[in-house]
Amino acid sequence: MDRDAAWKKYSEADLERVEALADRYMGFISQNKTERECAAAAIAQAEAAGYQPLDEAVAQGRALQPGDKLWAHAHGKALMLVHVGAEPLSAGMNILGAHIDSPRLDCKQNPLYESNSLALLDTHYYGGIKAYQWVAQPLALHGVVAKADGTVVDVVLGEDAVDPVFCVTDLLPHLGSQQMDKKGSKVVEGEDLDILVGNRPAPAAPDGEADDAKADKEAVKAFALQLLEEKYGIAEEDFLSAELEVVPAGPARSLGFDRSMVIGYGQDDRVCAYTSLEAQLALGGEVPQRTAVTLLVDKEEIGSVGATGMESQFFENVVAELMALAGEGSDLERRRALARSRMLSSDVSAGFDPSYASVFEAKNAAYLGRGLVFNKYTGARGKSGSNDASAEYMARIRRIMDDAGVSFQTAELGKVDAGGGGTIAYIPAKYGMDVIDSGVAVLSMHAPWEVTSKADIYEAARGYEAFLRDA
Repeated sequence: MDRDAAWKKYSEADLERVEALADRYMGFISQNKTERECAAAAIAQAEAAGYQPLDEAVAQGRALQPGDKLWAHAHGKALMLVHVGAEPLSAGMNILGAHIDSPRLDCKQNPLYESNSLALLDTHYYGGIKAYQWVAQPLALHGVVAKADGTVVDVVLGEDAVDPVFCVTDLLPHLGSQQMDKKGSKVVEGEDLDILVGNRPAPAAPDGEADDAKADKEAVKAFALQLLEEKYGIAEEDFLSAELEVVPAGPARSLGFDRSMVIGYGQDDRVCAYTSLEAQLALGGEVPQRTAVTLLVDKEEIGSVGATGMESQFFENVVAELMALAGEGSDLERRRALARSRMLSSDVSAGFDPSYASVFEAKNAAYLGRGLVFNKYTGARGKSGSNDASAEYMARIRRIMDDAGVSFQTAELGKVDAGGGGTIAYIPAKYGMDVIDSGVAVLSMHAPWEVTSKADIYEAARGYEAFLRDA
């Protein structure tokens, strides 16, 4: 059952829409490289489209009406958008769920040190990475520093053309014979992913105004701290309450002679998050039959844990607040709403890469340019950790996509026993709702720079919109 390339069906008008969406998407992932930035940008777009804060509606005791559009967030790192439908909430919702965290390097709480006239930041990697991919390339700092007086300072350094960038150093090949004999997982180890941030010592203090021995010993670190104080007003102690993420510097770009692809950081899973956002906002001022929800969560890359991950009570708590406002506040009605809901767990799939064909099973692989990918199951080995969607739900999804003219394909995550992985799907499935994994095929997944097809981005947005409109 080969699927044809989506590109073949496009008219000139379609191609213009493909490029326009890709431009918006590339702008979004270039400007928003952390979960905080993604959530804030999505809220701004939602408010411009008429969405209002749920907490205001709760404070006012405002009755929920069909057509209402609301948003709620968890600690600025997870977000839920709700477009209330004509049917009662207890009839169920159509839900798109994606994650907005991505693999990266996190600065430790006591990160800054000097060694041999170099200032460095100590990091702890986040999510599944190949450490050797992060060396010898420009890196940027994104995040927040919460000061003891309660102020929060936003930090973005390394993205503007005039900004400095940072890097993890690598060993020259002339001295790397022992390194090259190591296993890939040991070529660069996690504890060695320290960020080079300075080499210039602080100017000497006037006589009698400083401890010269100490100043000379850590003069490079001192100058780095001086610059941080001047630019952001932060001191070394403020690292204790900081969240600073180290990410690849620079914008997403079109890839290929034909400009048919996107190369950029964090496409797992912002390509699904952004297209879900586009689909949600595309409903505009209409009243959908079923309530449409887009859920963007954090911490998927480390197990969906914590107060902002899918394992938290954030989603269920928001549903409870909504149903109370709608006059459907009983526990039984809430259980019915969750069980009758339908969800696309929108996460990326591994695109078939001819350079590594041996780990794929060609009949059941995702291919760039062939449209939205559906994974009936994921998991590892014997489908361990997987949500396995029912045949009936898969048939419904086929109908929705076919009726909307959306190009789609089905896939597994590589050959049986070649590895495996999962998404958030198994978590909402515990409520009894129908859930299936869907997303965009990606090359070089979890690398600092990942690759997607513009056609697949376009088909994902169209498919997600069709799903939200389904009655």
